Amino acid sequence: MSPVVTVERRRRHTLYFLEWAAAQRPVHLDTDIDMTRVQAHRATAREDGRRYSVVSYLLYAAGRVLDRHPEANAAMAPGWPGPLRRPRTVRFDGVTAKLALDRPVEGERTVLSALVPGLESATLSEIQERVDRYRGEQAAELLEFKGVRLLSRLPVPLGRAAFAAALRDPRRRAGVFGTVSVSSLGHRSVDGFHSAGGTAVTLCAGRVVDRAVVRDGVVVPAPVMRLGLTFDHRVIDGAAAADVLSDLHDTMEAFDDSTAGTRAPGPGPDARGADRDLRPVGGLEQSTR
Repeated sequence: MSPVVTVERRRRHTLYFLEWAAAQRPVHLDTDIDMTRVQAHRATAREDGRRYSVVSYLLYAAGRVLDRHPEANAAMAPGWPGPLRRPRTVRFDGVTAKLALDRPVEGERTVLSALVPGLESATLSEIQERVDRYRGEQAAELLEFKGVRLLSRLPVPLGRAAFAAALRDPRRRAGVFGTVSVSSLGHRSVDGFHSAGGTAVTLCAGRVVDRAVVRDGVVVPAPVMRLGLTFDHRVIDGAAAADVLSDLHDTMEAFDDSTAGTRAPGPGPDARGADRDLRPVGGLEQSTR
């Protein structure tokens, strides 16, 4: 007889999420990004004593891009499907990333999700400061992960119910899951991957490695990163997702260090259409390379 292995308490929140996310209808896209300008900026910054993670550039670009594509900065409203409920989407005013982290909890590797809010206007340095906050062996003890620690202590039926209750109010949705999910496995020999993070768009970054590219008809080596985009087909269609991925591709390849240190202007009066059903404002409420 095979031994029975119970799920560790530290992973229960992941299982609750996977049960909830099973309703998504994920479709996968990917592209290769020439990281020449990003890598050049990183090298220059290191000479000045500053360190920027590759994922911070992705977060920076994602904030600008999703602000330009509000239909992708969204999620399916709670309660669908249901016999008497019509499908609705929640569009968020701000861009908050849910960043997947591989961190030790009670001596065991665990996936934690950290929120990085305000990406539509944050500078690269502000984003890096937030990412740095989640580095280190003691990251799991931060106040942001109090909710995750509580879930691990509750009996499974109560934990599952508490997780579902946290998502019931659409106005709190961005404070639990963010509005876009971001994950990176580029610190290992991973070229590309896909996952579904519970948001309309999930971004998955592989490693940066020299590959052959064509410039002005000449094949030359360049640092290239594969970026996967998974979208929830219940929320947006393939053409819209392709527009988002193309915009991310172009934004990262054309990274401009002259604007990276400048906060983008705040949003003006809402002009994104009257078809918005719910408009919760994202915030940090919950609980790399």
